[in-house]
Amino acid sequence: MVNPKYHIFVCTSCRTNGKQQGFCYSKKSVDIVNTFMEEIDSRDLTGEVMMTNTGCFGICSQGPIVVVYPEGVWYGAVTPDDVEEIMDKHIEGGEIVTRLQI
Repeated sequence: MVNPKYHIFVCTSCRTNGKQQGFCYSKKSVDIVNTFMEEIDSRDLTGEVMMTNTGCFGICSQGPIVVVYPEGVWYGAVTPDDVEEIMDKHIEGGEIVTRLQI
């Protein structure tokens, strides 16, 4: 069983029919997922950090949304450029990125 230290969820506006459309998708959330995956791989954190894309979290006006567990921290208006900071501060440093927290 996989038991990661962190689990990162990113809304990609994925619908039950498999289509990706919606606010977070239009704001490059798929690029956010890809950037997280690249950062996790380049930092050799594959066993410690799990990445999952999700459907809508219901607060589209604050998207793209990223949620980090086990703390349950919600980040809003995330861009691909914010991923490195989330990885540096939150995932590797244990510090919440307050400027993005919602």
